[in-house]
Amino acid sequence: MKKQRRGAEMFSLSFLDVITCGFGAIILLLVISKTGSTVAILEDSPQPRDGLVRELQTSLFEIRGETQILNRDLNAKQEQISAWTKRVARLKLDKQKSQNEFGNLQDTFSVQSSITEQFESAKQTLTAEMHRLLAKLNKSDTSLVGGIPIDSEYIIFVIDTSGSMVQFNWGKMINQLTTTLDVYPNVKGLQIMSDMGGYLFSQTRGKWIPDTPGRRRAIISNLRRWNTFSNSSPVEGITRAIQTFSDRGKNISIYVYGDEFTGNSISNVVDIINKLNPKDRNDNPRIRIHGVGFPIPNDAPERFQITNQRFATLMREVVQNNAGTFVGLN
Repeated sequence: MKKQRRGAEMFSLSFLDVITCGFGAIILLLVISKTGSTVAILEDSPQPRDGLVRELQTSLFEIRGETQILNRDLNAKQEQISAWTKRVARLKLDKQKSQNEFGNLQDTFSVQSSITEQFESAKQTLTAEMHRLLAKLNKSDTSLVGGIPIDSEYIIFVIDTSGSMVQFNWGKMINQLTTTLDVYPNVKGLQIMSDMGGYLFSQTRGKWIPDTPGRRRAIISNLRRWNTFSNSSPVEGITRAIQTFSDRGKNISIYVYGDEFTGNSISNVVDIINKLNPKDRNDNPRIRIHGVGFPIPNDAPERFQITNQRFATLMREVVQNNAGTFVGLN
């Protein structure tokens, strides 16, 4: 009985070994079969990576090109900003200098304003005082202004600022203007204009400059360095002075200082001034107009000689129609 059990046990173990090895072999075959098919599938699948890389490289090159363009534009803008910054700095410096000069001038004006106010009442009788002083002036004094009547309470100087005037006669003009102001001891208002209608003091545009010793000194000082454009014709300055300051209630004179007239027609200018400066029933114009002609050197070009003669001709006609006097200096 014992031998039979052993044989059955040995048979059972062998059978299990065979079965186990068989299942192991089947599993191994399945594993090998699936691995091979997966590699085949991977090898056969499409590969889109090459096209994608090319697209990305193209985009990268485009971005680099745009970046270079933007960098160049940025550098140009930075250079432009730098230039404008320097210009703004220069303008600020010029503005500061102008403000300082204007502040100094205002200080001078403010000091004199209180004095002007104190004598405001006395100015009401200025015309009569002028006549009294005029009677006392000797001939040497009156000859300095060529016998021009000094009976005005308000004076406008229209000055030719052309190149010929500056080159040949600027110092003479300042001396003549100083002499004229000296003959007028005091007036109610002054104004200095160019032959183009500009103002020596831009802040007094359209207004009278109060007459004080300090302001007279400021006028002479600024005249020495005045530099403004001129077309060598007094027409614009005369007409603008009449249009701006004409007032029947004021006794006004215009002094025209110049050496050239380059306009086309003398008669047209005379007609325009006559319309702007009409006469009253007593044949007196609203504004007296006087002229002072400065000479041109004999060795100057012929065109200067011609325009100098035309200025004298124009001013003789203008002053004759506007109760004034023309003086030609030599």
